[in-house]
Amino acid sequence: MNKELQFQAFVIRQDDEGGVQSAVESLNLDQLPEGDVLVQVSHSGVNYKDGLASIPNSTIVRRYPFIPGIDLAGTVVESSHPGFIPGDGVLCTGYELGVSHEGGFSQYARVKGDWLLHLPDGLSPRDAMAIGTAGFTAALSIAALIRNGLSNDQGPVLVTGATGGVGSFAVSILSRLGYSVTASTGKTSHIEWLKRLGAADVLSREETAADSGKALSSQKWAAVVDPVGGSQLGSLLKSVRYGGSIAVSGMTGGGAVETTVYPFILRGISLLGIDSVYCPMDVRASIWKKLADEWKPETVLADGITEYGLSDLPGLLETILAGEAVGRSVVRL
Repeated sequence: MNKELQFQAFVIRQDDEGGVQSAVESLNLDQLPEGDVLVQVSHSGVNYKDGLASIPNSTIVRRYPFIPGIDLAGTVVESSHPGFIPGDGVLCTGYELGVSHEGGFSQYARVKGDWLLHLPDGLSPRDAMAIGTAGFTAALSIAALIRNGLSNDQGPVLVTGATGGVGSFAVSILSRLGYSVTASTGKTSHIEWLKRLGAADVLSREETAADSGKALSSQKWAAVVDPVGGSQLGSLLKSVRYGGSIAVSGMTGGGAVETTVYPFILRGISLLGIDSVYCPMDVRASIWKKLADEWKPETVLADGITEYGLSDLPGLLETILAGEAVGRSVVRL
């Protein structure tokens, strides 16, 4: 391609005082990093991690100037990788994208082919980015719970942070698979929306995080999908049914967890860690195939996606960091 081609990207720069400034800028292909596949990006998902990349003293961004965006989908325009040819529809989530390698908030991205997946049949680029890291993490969480023995006749499954990206997809997928889902949220104004996604019941965050003060609480949940973490995780461990499990994937509620050994040695509870960044490619491909087919989160895709442009990102990232986002946000490139 013509290396002088001009395209738009959302760029974060560090100022002389250590602060950061962001703006949509015109770039050319020579300003992109090394990689063996050049992708014309059509859509990118917006995640909490992208919000963290936009603040001063970020632990996400390792150098400036930088293009954030940990998800992308689009079409291959150049490739020296044996697995991809021009015209292939592709998606990328995780690895170093949007962290140490320029990300998806750009009309063109040059990436490592080993990070890419062919866009599975059944998903458009928009759908893939509406699902993005959030939906992929939700599906990984559900797959881990099922491997640990969860079936849909064991009782209700709790989803914390249910109005967020991971939570809303977990509600949608679990309900599609026939599970009875209880959604927990701090946004009680969205109860009806959560029920449209498939929640059988909705509880306030305070109700599900309440601690009995005892070593164990009454057995409520067959399993829990927890993208929140923090102090409430210790309380949730006490209320999972015998042999059940919690899949934890996030820390918007904090990184510290206070618990005891009792849930583990008296009820056989399992705490399952979920990593979507370096998930092996064979697992990644299998999960995305499910998301395009029998696990496709139709209710969120129909009623939980808002599209934005690059110029909307500063305000959108602030909303996500403040915990005020509902559903999934997709940037249309």
